[in-house]
Amino acid sequence: MTERIDPSLVAGNRVALVGHAARHFDWQVEQGVGVVTLNRPERKNPLTFASYAELRDLFRQLRYASDVHCVVVQGAGGNFCSGGDVHEIIGPLIQLKAPELLLFTRMTGDLVVAMRHCPQPIVAAVDGVCAGAGAIVAMASDLRLGTARSKTAFLFNRVGLAGCDMGACAILPRIVGHGRASEWLYTGRALAGEEAERWGFYNRLVAPEALTAEALALAREIAAGPTFANGITKTMLHQEWNMGVDQAIEAEAQAQALCMLTEDFGRAYRAFVAKTRPVFEGD
Repeated sequence: MTERIDPSLVAGNRVALVGHAARHFDWQVEQGVGVVTLNRPERKNPLTFASYAELRDLFRQLRYASDVHCVVVQGAGGNFCSGGDVHEIIGPLIQLKAPELLLFTRMTGDLVVAMRHCPQPIVAAVDGVCAGAGAIVAMASDLRLGTARSKTAFLFNRVGLAGCDMGACAILPRIVGHGRASEWLYTGRALAGEEAERWGFYNRLVAPEALTAEALALAREIAAGPTFANGITKTMLHQEWNMGVDQAIEAEAQAQALCMLTEDFGRAYRAFVAKTRPVFEGD
């Protein structure tokens, strides 16, 4: 006799992140969109040991969220993120030995892993300073909106470190190309919004005063789509980096067949027949 799985055991892993209380940044959920606001504007929103860890944990939880279908990451006060806090991170790191330093670099890398593995598409809304780890957070997002006054820099070599930080050497060339990524990581120079858009880092530029509204509108459009299928798209975009073409085609065949089992697929067909717009429910 085949043992049946109790659906409640699976559903028990689902979490609701409406009302989740973040300590080191602001977090809100509305209309299926979760908004992370890095909120230390007096310091241009730097990251600390604690905010790195809390961001990592939030994105890990999003894998099980039942109420969040897209995420926006932004900064307060006209800047995105100035990177790791010089006094709260850089200074203490100089005092640590190799084992402790490796624990730190693995933790920061785990933030990017968590961002790439959460099924919700992530929209980075970038204004002003976007540097160091802040540039990495923007890079690790799925879509990026910038402004003409945004200044994006991978500053690691400016402080005597390699450009291979938090996956930059793997992900950045796939966004802007190998040559441009090499220039960016070797020089550490800041790209203004228009140049970063030409390079393909930003999907588009918007006026600073419209940035949040545009990012939310894009996120809501995505959140209104077939959320299960969107999660599959994100997963395949990530996994197919390491696949040959034949393997990727077979993986996509399996993924698409799975999506064809969803209720949203049936809803889309019935809406097409009725000449109406489908209302997706994510199941």
